Amino acid sequence: MRDLDLVVSVAHAGGVDPEATASTIEMRAALVRETARIMHLDNVTQESRHVVIEGTLGEYSVHLGSGSVHRRPGGALCIIPVDAQRRGRIFLPFADDDPKTAEVVSKVLMLARDSTIKDPTILEQLRS
Repeated sequence: MRDLDLVVSVAHAGGVDPEATASTIEMRAALVRETARIMHLDNVTQESRHVVIEGTLGEYSVHLGSGSVHRRPGGALCIIPVDAQRRGRIFLPFADDDPKTAEVVSKVLMLARDSTIKDPTILEQLRS
């Protein structure tokens, strides 16, 4: 049963990742663009399926499908969202019930203002 659960949880019909479909990417890109515009974040741009952020501590790329973050140049940054059971209620400036969309937008907002990050685990990665 465990093997079957693993197969079902990671398999995608037709080899298409539902988090990275063209319509999902477009929707997330539009949300990021509008959020950046409303919040006057001039350091956020889009390049294909990535949002590029020029922060104070570095330049970052957030994938609009997976939400993975990379430092430019350099490797991946480990920024893990806290699940809904362990956090307070946060209302983002858009209406969407997709947790991956909320994750992508919140990572972009956080990295766009990287000089205000207080989390020591994230800061350690950004400063190394």
